[in-house]
Amino acid sequence: MKAMYHKKVMEARAGMKASDDKRDAGLKTPEDVVRFDNLPYGKDKTWQILDVYRPENAGNSPLPVIVNVHGGGWIYGTKETYQFYCMDLARRGFAVVNFTYRLAPEVPFPGSLEDTCSVFKWVLENGSAYGFDTGRVFALGDSAGAHILAHFCELCVNPELAGKYVFSAPRGFVPKAVALNCGAYRYRRAKLAIPKYVNTTRYVTSAFPPAFLMTSSDDFLKNEAVIMARSLMDVSVPFELHFYGDENNKLGHVFHVDIKSRDAARCNDDECAFFKKYC
Repeated sequence: MKAMYHKKVMEARAGMKASDDKRDAGLKTPEDVVRFDNLPYGKDKTWQILDVYRPENAGNSPLPVIVNVHGGGWIYGTKETYQFYCMDLARRGFAVVNFTYRLAPEVPFPGSLEDTCSVFKWVLENGSAYGFDTGRVFALGDSAGAHILAHFCELCVNPELAGKYVFSAPRGFVPKAVALNCGAYRYRRAKLAIPKYVNTTRYVTSAFPPAFLMTSSDDFLKNEAVIMARSLMDVSVPFELHFYGDENNKLGHVFHVDIKSRDAARCNDDECAFFKKYC
């Protein structure tokens, strides 16, 4: 049974990587972006590492920060698969933190959540070194990354949830606003290595940060966005729900990561404009 499960995970990883490589073929680091690569935020030098990207024309000026929590079904993904997307966000006037976290099943959940907590602590501790305005820290995540990010935000503001973990979010910290893209927010038995109580809609409180929710016409998780919106509405958290694509322009799951796409550019412009409302 374990061997079969491992084989399925390896096949899924190979398929997702082939798709990501095709998406990013030919892309290079933009000349107007400065990057700092492979910075450690933990002891694991393979998985607990991150990159920082900044627009070159900003010099050393403190910038608002976006932390990206990548997707990949909790079993796949690294900062390399999101580097071009994150550098494209940096060109919109942000310092962007793009990190790799430990994956299931090798490191079961909540390893990814613990790593996310560590990254935000690293950001707050390294503001002067990388030109972060630590009073303006935003975050976004897609698919499984949206789940991890939403749960992290709940960890910041919900003592009941925080008590379930031996690690913690930075004390007194809450992102200024977040973008949750094509996310999976509820527990599903088909999902891998996620405990039953990790249902983000269950722990939303009025202290949850303002949220930009996004889905698309051919996103297989598009109903999840509506359910998360209802949870935010029930406790009066400010949010925007954006839907992209239509019958004549079908846009799939996490279409926004493909920076060659005009639709992705429009979505990413909208999200950055949302963050700037809270700067």
